[in-house]
Amino acid sequence: MGTAKTFILLAVMTALFVVIGYFVGGTAGMTIAFVVAAGMNVFAWWNSDKIVLRMQGAQEVPEDTANPMLRAFRQDVARLAERAGLPQPKVYIIDTPQPNAFATGRNPQNAAVAATTGLLNVLTREEVAGVMAHELAHVQNRDTLTMTVTATLAGSIGMLANFALFFGPRDTSGRPNPVLGIAIMILAPLAAGLVQMAISRSREYEADARGAEICGNPLWLASALEKIERGARAQINPYAERSPAMAHMYIANPLNGRGPDNLFSTHPSTANRVEALRRLAGEMGISSIRPAGTARRTAGPWG
Repeated sequence: MGTAKTFILLAVMTALFVVIGYFVGGTAGMTIAFVVAAGMNVFAWWNSDKIVLRMQGAQEVPEDTANPMLRAFRQDVARLAERAGLPQPKVYIIDTPQPNAFATGRNPQNAAVAATTGLLNVLTREEVAGVMAHELAHVQNRDTLTMTVTATLAGSIGMLANFALFFGPRDTSGRPNPVLGIAIMILAPLAAGLVQMAISRSREYEADARGAEICGNPLWLASALEKIERGARAQINPYAERSPAMAHMYIANPLNGRGPDNLFSTHPSTANRVEALRRLAGEMGISSIRPAGTARRTAGPWG
């Protein structure tokens, strides 16, 4: 996403925040909501990545970690960042068995990538490299700022909408209007979600293609996506379930039991993504995940 699209998205989210404030508290509520939204935009611009990492239970992997798997994981991310021409991002780990990953940060100089323990335990080293290359593609495309700020504002819109049920909007006569309050509580988060989803699908396809170029083999990411899809449906990510507004940041939908992809899905169909990656592999003349004669050389602390 470019800078112009980022500001457009922020403007839409801010307008939605202000409109909800008007329905909840009239002109005074709209004014307060505008001031709060403006402050949140500034705060989210600089701090939303830290908020997201903390809310998802992410812990930074230190350079001198004694864990051989995490040490190799950190080294692989550094190598991929160098191939992409990016500064080395901070590397985080999330302790949950669901395989998944995401990137955050306002720019490449302040980027971070996070993977779950489930991702490292379920995927091969090559597949993990494919996933991390995808996340670095988001960093390179400047998607991470949009994703992170949107997640912060969407969560705040949902919280403000809940106030409508308790404080209640009023009709033109000043009487409480519980029907309108319930409608706002339901429709406002839905509208915020639709803004998120409007950019999600093309963004993921673009990151898949660029990630395949960074890691050098589209089939690594294709295989990883299939395993992540199965794992996400079989395992619950408690951090994502507590913060559903941040689901779009992950490489695959982390919300367990949400049903098949549809209009309201945060991610495009995994099958479609895999098919596109396999077509790309064919165009690159790649027919297998691991070229003959390299199995022993590429084996690592996970296999």
